[in-house]
Amino acid sequence: MNRERKTPERRSRKARRTRDTLAQAAFELVLDRGLRDVTVEEIAERADVDRRTFSRYFTSKEAAVLDSVRGDGDRINDALRARPAGERPLTAYRRAVLDWLADPEAEAWHRRPRIFELLVLAEQEPTLYAAFHHIRVDAQEDSVAIVAERLGVDPRQDIRPAVTVAAGAGALLAAQAAWVRGGCPDELPRLVEQAFDALAGELLTQPPAGPASHSTTEGNGTP
Repeated sequence: MNRERKTPERRSRKARRTRDTLAQAAFELVLDRGLRDVTVEEIAERADVDRRTFSRYFTSKEAAVLDSVRGDGDRINDALRARPAGERPLTAYRRAVLDWLADPEAEAWHRRPRIFELLVLAEQEPTLYAAFHHIRVDAQEDSVAIVAERLGVDPRQDIRPAVTVAAGAGALLAAQAAWVRGGCPDELPRLVEQAFDALAGELLTQPPAGPASHSTTEGNGTP
């Protein structure tokens, strides 16, 4: 009985190692040489497997390259589930993101080697950016379900969970974009705080800084 139970466990561990090896090979090759100069066959060869094995785990080289960040949405959602029930939904989402950034075991993007390079490349390569967008969408769908459960509502009937997650994820995306374009890898936590502060504060309370309003005497001939 124990032997029968251990066999699937071994297979699962072997499959996980194969997937991780392929993902690491893709990550290193693409960051070293560029997305367009790396083939699936080269990734498989670096991982010491064949092309068919690659296809069992990944649909594209973009998916393989991004596998290292796929779990980050799950980590944020785990932190969201753990937030106190009495917190407002957007506050809970914000603090979940900050919990992820502060957790040394989670290895958030600013702590993980070369993730900054990966996200810079994603800004430059449309197919990589599109694949990253799909990862974010999957994570946000789970976030909506978590927020809906916190509120005790059906997300198909109540729009508040989707609005909450869209706002929070938008703040995180804006911080990520500023982080990548700013070229300062250690700045991500500060930018995330800044993005959520803007969302919760001045954007809702301060009038936009625009051109001065026109005089009521304009056009009546008054000098």
